[in-house]
Amino acid sequence: MLAPGAPSAQAPLLPDEKPPIPSVTKLKEPGAGTARRLPPQRAEGGPAAWAGPGEAAPLPPVSQGAAGAALPGHVPGPRRSVPAELAPSSLPGSRAAPPPPPPPPSSRRSAAMNIFRLTGDLSHLAAIIILLLKIWKSRSCAGISGKSQLLFALVFTTRYLDLFTSFISLYNTSMKLIYIACSYATVYLIYMKFKATYDGNHDTFRVEFLIVPVGGLSFLVNHDFSPLEILWTFSIYLESVAILPQLFMISKTGEAETITTHYLFFLGLYRALYLVNWIWRYYFEGFFDLIAVVAGVVQTVLYCDFFYLYVTKVLKGKKLSLPA
Repeated sequence: MLAPGAPSAQAPLLPDEKPPIPSVTKLKEPGAGTARRLPPQRAEGGPAAWAGPGEAAPLPPVSQGAAGAALPGHVPGPRRSVPAELAPSSLPGSRAAPPPPPPPPSSRRSAAMNIFRLTGDLSHLAAIIILLLKIWKSRSCAGISGKSQLLFALVFTTRYLDLFTSFISLYNTSMKLIYIACSYATVYLIYMKFKATYDGNHDTFRVEFLIVPVGGLSFLVNHDFSPLEILWTFSIYLESVAILPQLFMISKTGEAETITTHYLFFLGLYRALYLVNWIWRYYFEGFFDLIAVVAGVVQTVLYCDFFYLYVTKVLKGKKLSLPA
């Protein structure tokens, strides 16, 4: 016998009988005035929420993003940094963000001024002024190679076409305009105003042997295959050999006037100072232009023999002469 109030034991089932279906408790319909208990939210801590009849269940808590924007459905918790091996760019099949495009060549070449670059520019300007004053005061262009001056005018014209496309600084623009104006003024004095004093019999260097190879090289070796960049490269190559007609003329005449040697000295000093400027920029700015450096070294080497004769003869009051 069972004790009073104790649940009755289930009778054993016969082989062909099915187990009874458990009874289902009926829920009250909404609106009956009785509140229903909702399951606890997934938030950390806090009592279970209660919703009355007709009320919607409350949304999970909302946390703030890194920039202050709400992120619905986000479970608050400590921020964790993503490991490097799980970063999107390091996952298999993912692509890393492309590096930013390099700046145009003209902006790469424009940099802060340093003492070597400034003195190089002033030496270049001094050479041009010395030559102009020599021709104007003597009213003669004897001993001056007109072909070298034509090559320098071509150098400045092709190099400074960026005057129409970009502005770097007032100093940069002013120096470019001065170089172009002075080079064409020199050509005018030699071939127009004082043409009678021009020694064309000794100025016989074949400049086409310089222009044609330099033009071909500028198409093959350059930083960017664009018109302005090819012309800039052409000017760099041509400047390195533009002094050859002048040196060739001095070797044919056997000597040069003192004022002409001063012009050549400051012209060579300008290029030597620019070599030091490139070394400075490489160490302090990380800048290196192989085309300009190689052309500058070639141009400086051409002046080495002249520098030796200038120091050993001109500075001692003797006339300079190059071996024929």
